Amino acid sequence: MKIFVNRKIKTLFCSVLLAITVFSLISAACAGLGLKNAAFCVLLSSAGMGLLVFTAMYLYFREQSKIMESAILQIRDYISGDRDARIECDDEGELYRLFQEVNSLVSILNAHAENEGRSKKFMKDTISDISHQLKTPLAALNIYNGIMQEETKDMETLREFTALSEQELDRIETLVQNLLKITKLDAGTIVIEKATENVSEMMGCIEKQFAYRAEQEGKRLILSGDDTVTFSCDRIWLLEAVGNVVKNAFDHTDKGAEIRIEWCEFASIVQIVVRDNGKGIHPEDLPHIFKRFYRSRFSKDTQGIGLGLPLAKAITEAHSGTIEVDSELGAGTTFTMNFLCNCPAG
Repeated sequence: MKIFVNRKIKTLFCSVLLAITVFSLISAACAGLGLKNAAFCVLLSSAGMGLLVFTAMYLYFREQSKIMESAILQIRDYISGDRDARIECDDEGELYRLFQEVNSLVSILNAHAENEGRSKKFMKDTISDISHQLKTPLAALNIYNGIMQEETKDMETLREFTALSEQELDRIETLVQNLLKITKLDAGTIVIEKATENVSEMMGCIEKQFAYRAEQEGKRLILSGDDTVTFSCDRIWLLEAVGNVVKNAFDHTDKGAEIRIEWCEFASIVQIVVRDNGKGIHPEDLPHIFKRFYRSRFSKDTQGIGLGLPLAKAITEAHSGTIEVDSELGAGTTFTMNFLCNCPAG
């Protein structure tokens, strides 16, 4: 039997067997010799046997308890970050086989962690290289395009094409920047650095960012919320997320539209809502709008690149928040972002 492979279990069983054997011999001797106090001798030997068995069991289980406690401490050390923590398994038996399997699992987890670390480092270095390589040609193209525009002021056709060229360069730059941001979030190379921020003040920055566009397109951007609401977030990334949602509202509304940014705090949640009275989203598109590069067959927008909303979702989730959308064709769209207001900084 496998149970007897462990020397401690064999010692326990041998001790119990020895106690039973001694008790049996003493009882048989007392009965065979016909001793006057045979019953007392049998009782005394049975008490001695019970004491021996109890002592053997106590010592065995005390040793087992120490082994298990040591194993638990090693597991806790590993969970706390000690990648070299291992359970001692220098004996035979089923328990030590279990410990060996746990140690093997730890080695596998360490190997996976090392591979993931190398993958993240490779991704980080690759993103950095791509970003560096793209910035130079894009900057150069923008400069060249600006020079051409200056030189072709009196040539209507060329001026028109350089204007279109500049527009496409802006699109490429936006695409590249958004791709890099999403990839960095995916790779875990960006640390969300939280601090307590005033929501009203941040939404004021969004208002300033879109003020010129609102004026040019004849739309109204309206802010509404409690000036005292604060919560822990990464200011730069949160402005990016809300800004992308607001940009989406501008992209899908007509002249005279109203775009509202509302915020409030209730229970342990801070809620930011971006609401418009524009064209709305087709029900067929609602399940897909947060997918990258998704383009609706019902949309007439030919300029969007399909990364703004996925980026907003990735940033929101990086803050342990949620983003939801509700829309009605011809009536408008509402994006609701929920964040824990007491989420600890990280």
